Amino acid sequence: MDHLDRLENKSVNILREAYSQFKNLGMLWSIGKDSTVLVWLARKAFFGHVPIPLVHVDTHYKIPEMINYRDRFAKEWKIDMIYGENKVALDSKQTYPDGNVSRLQCCKFLKADALKHTLNGDWTRYRLNHKKGVYEIDENREAFTGVIVGVRADEEGSRSKERYFSPRNKENTWEFGDQPPEFWNQYKTDFKPGTHVRIHPLLDWTELDIWEYIQREKIPVVSLYFDQGEGKRYRSLGCYPCTTPVDSTAKNVEDIVEELKTGKFANIAERSGRAQDKEDGGGLEELRKDGYM
Repeated sequence: MDHLDRLENKSVNILREAYSQFKNLGMLWSIGKDSTVLVWLARKAFFGHVPIPLVHVDTHYKIPEMINYRDRFAKEWKIDMIYGENKVALDSKQTYPDGNVSRLQCCKFLKADALKHTLNGDWTRYRLNHKKGVYEIDENREAFTGVIVGVRADEEGSRSKERYFSPRNKENTWEFGDQPPEFWNQYKTDFKPGTHVRIHPLLDWTELDIWEYIQREKIPVVSLYFDQGEGKRYRSLGCYPCTTPVDSTAKNVEDIVEELKTGKFANIAERSGRAQDKEDGGGLEELRKDGYM
């Protein structure tokens, strides 16, 4: 097996282990490259079918192409697709684009709080009706006790403190200093009742690994990652008021792989275009302790 085969096998094993151990399991899909690779791996792990609901937190400030991509492939791949939102914050205009809160507060309201309450089932969730092709209010309000996330340790500092099976309390609060040890690929999956667990099958992958795997598997990704002729592309995707592209002429996956191999971005953080990270002191630790992805 080559390097990508080993990464794939480990991730598939973690996905299957999570599916066997947690009753109410969901998978977060941000529409970015990492979580899309995760969906692809789940399709491999379960022989073309994804038996786990996919959950997306819709801030209503995502780049429209991202939402179009989500719905197109949710239908094509027959995915059980759910989204949640912070309707109160949106209706009361407690957002950064409305000028009423900081970027960090906006992320807390529209992402961390929306994620927490969507997972807990406290707030309204919307589920894709494949027959009608539209989203409808989800009658199932049962909480997700385990959630699979496309986090990579190399992407950002606080993520390197995660475990493959990382416990939170029932409020989704993360005590990163109190994580179970994971030695020799032995994972703790037996947690006390009320524990919310985040599962990270991509923890060992790098940015280059992700793009080489996308290249090998021919995984369709959002075209925002590619230069459209202006000498810029997105390296990390988020809400459009707080996300900026990088200078790059990479027009396809092959170009991105070659660009990363040159070391062009070796000393530039992958999330350098995400303005909210700078407000959080250059990382996401405070947001992530409160439930952010």
